[in-house]
Amino acid sequence: MSTHAKRERLLLADLLEQAGPDAPTLCDGWTTRELAAHVVVRERRPDAAGGLLLGVLKDRLDKAMAEYAAKPYEELIQLIRTGPPRRSVYALKQVDEAANTVEFYVHAEDVRRAQPDWTPRELDPVFSDALWSRLEKLARITGRRSPVGMVLRRPDGQTAVARKGTPVVTVTGEPGELVLFCFGRQDAARIELDGDKSAVAQLTTAKLGI
Repeated sequence: MSTHAKRERLLLADLLEQAGPDAPTLCDGWTTRELAAHVVVRERRPDAAGGLLLGVLKDRLDKAMAEYAAKPYEELIQLIRTGPPRRSVYALKQVDEAANTVEFYVHAEDVRRAQPDWTPRELDPVFSDALWSRLEKLARITGRRSPVGMVLRRPDGQTAVARKGTPVVTVTGEPGELVLFCFGRQDAARIELDGDKSAVAQLTTAKLGI
């Protein structure tokens, strides 16, 4: 049975393949090659992937990224498609679904929305609900660096508090768009912002994300 994470994995691989190795992305100024290397290192080099969060491992991460980025692009795409090795924690279905559904969705949009002719992707309601469920759990983490209070709101009225405080800005949008906003892709997310003009300006340039 296919899962959300597996579907997003295959979509990401397809998008990276179609874009080619030198296309821009929304992710930290990376090219598609660098983004592909990041995905592979995260799954296959846990000793280095810790550098995403721990500064002490950053040199190891940079070295692993450079090694994978130097591989043939087609090989990177195939490694993403086939998924992590059996010994990887990501090989466990529950871990893959919990850790990779949002990760792969965001990176797929990193590729799609960096192209000049991108169009919104219509998500099915079940997937939207899955993204919202994960965002509710991650909201406080992604919003911890917000300089203002931040409330996330779905069009149906469901809300989640990402950051307590005043003034407060309400970010309204579909779950997929809210995920992108909370993961630092504010400029690319199709959302509505309601709040004090100065607070809105601060939030749109804040370093959000994990």
